[in-house]
Amino acid sequence: MEIPDLSSMKLPSRPELFDFEGVSMCIADYVKVYSTTWVSYILDLLYFGNDAPERQTSQPIYTRVPFLESCFKVIPSGTELADNLPTSPRLIKTHLPVQLVPKSFWEQNSRVIVYVARNAKDNAVSYFHFDRMNMGEPEPGDWNTFLQTFIDGKKVFGSWFDHVNGWWEKKQTYSNLLYMFYEDLVEDTGHEVANLCSFLGLSTSVEQKEKITKGVQFDAMKQNKMTNYSTVPVMDFKISPFMRKGKVGDWKSHFTVAQNEQFDEVYKQKMKNTTVKFRTEI
Repeated sequence: MEIPDLSSMKLPSRPELFDFEGVSMCIADYVKVYSTTWVSYILDLLYFGNDAPERQTSQPIYTRVPFLESCFKVIPSGTELADNLPTSPRLIKTHLPVQLVPKSFWEQNSRVIVYVARNAKDNAVSYFHFDRMNMGEPEPGDWNTFLQTFIDGKKVFGSWFDHVNGWWEKKQTYSNLLYMFYEDLVEDTGHEVANLCSFLGLSTSVEQKEKITKGVQFDAMKQNKMTNYSTVPVMDFKISPFMRKGKVGDWKSHFTVAQNEQFDEVYKQKMKNTTVKFRTEI
């Protein structure tokens, strides 16, 4: 399938949020959590890095690993891209909360899922800067406004708390689900690549795993036009790059003492009934 040149295309003004089955959504959204792009790229290299190396230099990651629920005017929909993927297995990305994933997905019990979660504070900061530069997202307002909206769960795809807890609960009963943490990926990428290989049953050589680990480091991906989203016109890199810092603990440069105290109180209440644990620094 031929993918149009996005660099010459323009999208309309920022969309508004709407409610879909209790979850905030928007039309024409390019929603980013860098960790999903990171793991998408790792998986693509693990499965196809040797057999189809030209993919890495000629096709952007969002066509190699389609965003399932995307429906943009400038490129084919996520489902269309997924249906026409020439590779096997098909690698497909979603940001949907677990309750919105199609029921057939679970009933067929043939899919392997890799879920990546990032601590709430760094997630909020990353999301804020992404919304600032992404004209396909609703207007974020200033940091104070954005943080309150994030706490209230009124961001695209809903509450961070509900999202990570919902998928964690699903993990307890669905054996084909690997729940990964962004902080672990940052701390020891090689170890997490090895864990992925083990979970997926891949007999990847030590040399190939080392090559992949080196190639997916933050600075390398930030410079790679096939992974840094610089070809997408709706993103204004003059405001902020898609891949900004990629660090754990950057929230400390954004949260005031009062904001941090408020957030910790909310976090305590929202996460009191779950066993999932996050690290806000490493």
